[in-house]
Amino acid sequence: MASRSTQILEAAARVIARRGVRGLRVEELAAEAGVSTALIYYHFKDRTGVLRETLGFISDRAERYTTDRDPQAPPPTPREELEDALLLELQDDVEVRENSAAWGELRASAVFEEALREDLARATLEWIQEVAALLGRVQPLAPPSSLAAAAERLTALLEGLSMRWLSGGIRLDHARELVRGAVGAELEGLRRG
Repeated sequence: MASRSTQILEAAARVIARRGVRGLRVEELAAEAGVSTALIYYHFKDRTGVLRETLGFISDRAERYTTDRDPQAPPPTPREELEDALLLELQDDVEVRENSAAWGELRASAVFEEALREDLARATLEWIQEVAALLGRVQPLAPPSSLAAAAERLTALLEGLSMRWLSGGIRLDHARELVRGAVGAELEGLRRG
């Protein structure tokens, strides 16, 4: 059984995905999580605390579903591992859709809620660093600055494609194909130096 704080964070991700950050009210969150508002304040202090912790929660959840592998499957090549880590962010799964929508809502809200910016920047930087490390496994001789730039372009593209897919502006298979093409282009650029 999930801890109460995890239960609240799961509910917060659902509410943010459906109604956005501005639609997140502590009373509604309490009802969604099946807990009292006092318990939310006990665990998270205030609404900003809920938002910060939810950002960490969806980052951790994305890390899990993009890195979990079948233990019976042969180990992936570095390129397969890179592509999988990106493409698993684009899957028609309730948890992934909810995570992606909540991430987009948190990013959009950071424009107006300065308290979110630092945490969002840190989470984004961690994601970029993870992708840069995967790129470095494929192109180990590429300079770190080039790996970081390629990772930033790929993660930004993925965020944009995810929002287009979730909002019905692009088909999932097309979004995934665009990511594969971008990975190929970035790896070729890194290879050429």
